[in-house]
Amino acid sequence: MALIEAFLQVSSTGTLIYCLLLLLVVYLLFFRSPRDGNEPPGPTPLPLLGNLLILDANKIHLSLCEMAKQFGPVFTVYLGPKKVVVLAGYKTVKQALVNYADEFGDREITPLFHDLSEGYGILFSNGESWREMRRFALSNLRDFGVGKRGMEEKIIEEIHYLKGEFDKFEGKPFDTTQPVNYAVSNIISAIVYGSRFEYTDPQFTKMVDRANANVRDGGSFSIMLYNTFPWLGPFLKSKRIIVRNVLKNRVEMTNLITGLLETLNPDDQRGFVDSFLMRKQSEEQSGNRDTYFHQENLLMTVGNLFVAGTDTTGTTLRWGLMLMAKYPHIQDRVHEEIERVIGGRQPVVEDRKKLPYTDAVIHETQRLGDIVPLNLPHKTSCDVHFNGYFIQKGTTVVPLLTSVLKDGSEWEKPNSFYPEHFLDEKGQFVKRDAFMPFSAGRRVCPGESLARMEVFLFITSLLQSYRFTTPPGVSGEDLDLKGIVGITLNPCPHKLCAIRRS
Repeated sequence: MALIEAFLQVSSTGTLIYCLLLLLVVYLLFFRSPRDGNEPPGPTPLPLLGNLLILDANKIHLSLCEMAKQFGPVFTVYLGPKKVVVLAGYKTVKQALVNYADEFGDREITPLFHDLSEGYGILFSNGESWREMRRFALSNLRDFGVGKRGMEEKIIEEIHYLKGEFDKFEGKPFDTTQPVNYAVSNIISAIVYGSRFEYTDPQFTKMVDRANANVRDGGSFSIMLYNTFPWLGPFLKSKRIIVRNVLKNRVEMTNLITGLLETLNPDDQRGFVDSFLMRKQSEEQSGNRDTYFHQENLLMTVGNLFVAGTDTTGTTLRWGLMLMAKYPHIQDRVHEEIERVIGGRQPVVEDRKKLPYTDAVIHETQRLGDIVPLNLPHKTSCDVHFNGYFIQKGTTVVPLLTSVLKDGSEWEKPNSFYPEHFLDEKGQFVKRDAFMPFSAGRRVCPGESLARMEVFLFITSLLQSYRFTTPPGVSGEDLDLKGIVGITLNPCPHKLCAIRRS
């Protein structure tokens, strides 16, 4: 018996020593390998864990901003064994994304997004496939009315449907999330599929809800752990839910696309899907086997447009309505300007230049709302010498948008809601170079012009018709501006009252 115990003790000690040696080897390989002396500085990483323990799991973007104060606008942080270079501040981010557009223009495709997209679509792809899909999407967005009167009419029509939803609550408190998301999603649906959906259509509402849930969960700390240690995947509930939601939405999209294919008319293209199907058929008939116009790219591109066209704009609108309830004196001033300039008629895009204060409030909402604080990760396409540092090809890069939109050297009151950021001394609207909510460079949001049109028309139309207030017994101070971080930064759960103006 004593011999067995001695053996187990030796065996246990040997296992421990082996594990410690393994950790040491990993540490030396990943963190203590010879480096170029000009690589960006950063906090000292731990073996395997890197710098994960010094990051706030719920506010990673704020943790990175604090690191920038210590290490400068270009620094290195380790997410587990993975090295990430963070770019902070307006000047640095703009220089990288605009002046070094090619070098910093590739997308970092994390394990989660590789699982979901496999390199297809627009958001999480690179190379010629990405260029072809982005070019085709931009062309079709223009063809189907983005920036034109036809699209303006579609948005205005949808605003009337949304007002009908708001009216059902008769001024009582309600959560704006679903009705706003359904309205915004119908705009991109009209572009993609050629028609809108009823808010009571379960196929439509479940697709929107699943897509928004994925955007929320996709930026969670557990998913960051999965991207750092992919072997954790089977143990993470959030990862399983995201995959399940994507697969369900993929089935729904396939059914919608099949229905459009069966009624396809070359002389009457109803939306993006019709245009893609026509191109796909043309490529097949010409015998082009290397075409990028195939089913996988169609599904992923439609999915990208649907998610991106819903979540960011819907989130911006919900921030806007909440901020109006929190700051009623600003809401009153916006309404006064709308009444004075427009009166009772329907606002149109052309009114923007005559509504400087309203335009400033909308821009300040986008700035303070900080919808995509971490941006989507980039990757260097080659070795780069940048700002005196050396960054290797294939390095993950995070252009920290929150550090641009709240750069203290660019904004007078970076952490306050201050529409005067966008007004001159005469009260006229002024553009600000550091206003970069849609990112910049090669990966700038392809739907920027559509989003700008939507946000302006929705905000002006809703504030013209309603006064938004907090529920009885709730003050503006109770509305939390910290937000909930996912891939996008959403307002904390809240309810508002939409009171019809006489």
